[in-house]
Amino acid sequence: MNNKYYTVCGIVEIEGRILLVRHTYGNAKDRILLPGGFVQENELPTAAVEREILEETGVTANARSIIAMQFKSQQWCVVFVMEYISGTPKSDGFENSEALLLTPEEAVNRCDITNMSRVILEAYLNKSLQLSKSDYIPASADKDRYVMFGV
Repeated sequence: MNNKYYTVCGIVEIEGRILLVRHTYGNAKDRILLPGGFVQENELPTAAVEREILEETGVTANARSIIAMQFKSQQWCVVFVMEYISGTPKSDGFENSEALLLTPEEAVNRCDITNMSRVILEAYLNKSLQLSKSDYIPASADKDRYVMFGV
């Protein structure tokens, strides 16, 4: 079950280029954006962004830090900076029609990029503050159901 109110996306850099997808539906139809999607019920945002990127592009990446968080009154989106692990980017042929690798500079100057992805990549280019993933797990928490950033 997907939750339309909690979303994630991730910046995956592969050899100096950023992984983007061309969306096939909704407000972003035919535009390029950072891959991501909905957080499933009982899923941590870190697991969701790793799953979504793999499903949408065939790329394995791990959440490394948080570069942005977007909040609306009934919705949020966490934007992660990812560590590329493996995989050759390819479209899932469903949610996106194309997987692209562009330099951040190329991406922000495209007229077909979403405004949110442009702003996020501009911050990434400017080396904006990122909250790094912590190794801290309290004794009372299950390591598969807990994650902290910033400490």
